[in-house]
Amino acid sequence: MLIPVILSGGAGTRLWPVSRKAHPKPFMRLVDGQTLAASTVRRALAVADVPETLTVTGRDYFFLTRDEYQQAAGEAKHHFMLEPEGRNTAPAIAAAALWVQARFGPEACLLVMPADHMVRDVDAFSDAVAKARELAAEGWLTCLGITPTHAETGYGYIRSGRALGEAGREIEAFVEKPDPDTARRYYESGEYLWNGGMFCFRADAILDALAEHAPDIQEQVELCFRASDVEHEPVELEPESFAAVRPESIDFAVMEKAGRRAVVPVDCGWSDIGSWQAISDLYETDALGNRIQGEAVLVDTRDTFVQGERRLVAAVGVDNLVIVDTGDAVLVASRDRAQEVKAVVEELMRSSHDAAVHHRTVHRPWGSYTVLEDADDCKVKRLVVRPGGVLSLQRHQYRSEHWTVVGGTARVRLDDEDFLLEVGQTVQIPVGSLHRLENPGESDVEIIEVQTGSYFGEDDIERLEDIYGRN
Repeated sequence: MLIPVILSGGAGTRLWPVSRKAHPKPFMRLVDGQTLAASTVRRALAVADVPETLTVTGRDYFFLTRDEYQQAAGEAKHHFMLEPEGRNTAPAIAAAALWVQARFGPEACLLVMPADHMVRDVDAFSDAVAKARELAAEGWLTCLGITPTHAETGYGYIRSGRALGEAGREIEAFVEKPDPDTARRYYESGEYLWNGGMFCFRADAILDALAEHAPDIQEQVELCFRASDVEHEPVELEPESFAAVRPESIDFAVMEKAGRRAVVPVDCGWSDIGSWQAISDLYETDALGNRIQGEAVLVDTRDTFVQGERRLVAAVGVDNLVIVDTGDAVLVASRDRAQEVKAVVEELMRSSHDAAVHHRTVHRPWGSYTVLEDADDCKVKRLVVRPGGVLSLQRHQYRSEHWTVVGGTARVRLDDEDFLLEVGQTVQIPVGSLHRLENPGESDVEIIEVQTGSYFGEDDIERLEDIYGRN
């Protein structure tokens, strides 16, 4: 039995301003219109024995991920395990292995995949997975090693050893990210593969390896697992015991130390989409080496990538740049220094700037809202509530709200009243009033919300009831 385990965490800070903490890299739409999360789950189901997946992620991303999966592969059964906080890949894999073992037995194999990588050749990927599961069935802790296409300094490497039949090779060593000269030697030797963070192993094999090489992680995760309601969907790992788990990667915790390690080479058009340089490589170039997504006018400009989401971008007389405009933020960077964009996010976080976390459009379990105006004396939003979506029963201490329906039919609760609002109708929500908005229809409800008062922060929400389990 092969069960795909998708790990979805991290903010993708090198892809700011498109990837942000509240809407990170797995939910970016690439040149083909798909998100990385959607393409990953489709790829996972292509090799699974049963139409089921397990995704380990945070509660903040559960609803986004669930909705992406539903659109991409709604016929499958998608299980979720929610971490109260990120503790790196070793605890996540340990918890997933315990869940797979309890559900499918100790000999079931996990296929561990990051949610935010790209694979262009799914057939080659599937062939490699078939070989990896052969080795995993024999107790090998198996990696999919990416055949290098150039001397890359941004990835870790795997040095392969003796052949294990036709399926793969033993692993001699894991190697950290090299300097340029070392990367060139690795590439030219033909003995090294990129470590793409994809693994295949039996549930009992990885748990035994954790018990041997990282017993504190294995024991604490097992304690957390026993304290959690693992029959509930989604599984929410018990916060206090999970917070006590030492954060560590599966590479450091196990793979660099274990005895029976194997690697299956694969050439499948893989990319970790780790920078704007990698994003730009997905697009066709013009005669001057420029790549464009969106609307742009380039004059005397060469080797420049432009992505504009909402408005025209013009560039004159520049070379070798990345220009990304999301409407509320603009990134301009040298292509050669695209990996350093995360420093911008670090600076934004230090100053508590909202652009490090949110876009103007913020996704919620019930739909989304877009901030149209944010001034000292008012805030204006456009709310889109999906069919069946229900906002929490709430009240505000510092602001009143005025709603105007511009699409669909909304059901409103205001204190003890319950009524419908049609297009063009309005309602005033006074400060302190209990209120709730929901969509009882089969098409989106769209609302223009005008807030007035002394404070408009999202923390001025006191939730009394919420069908999505939010506090």
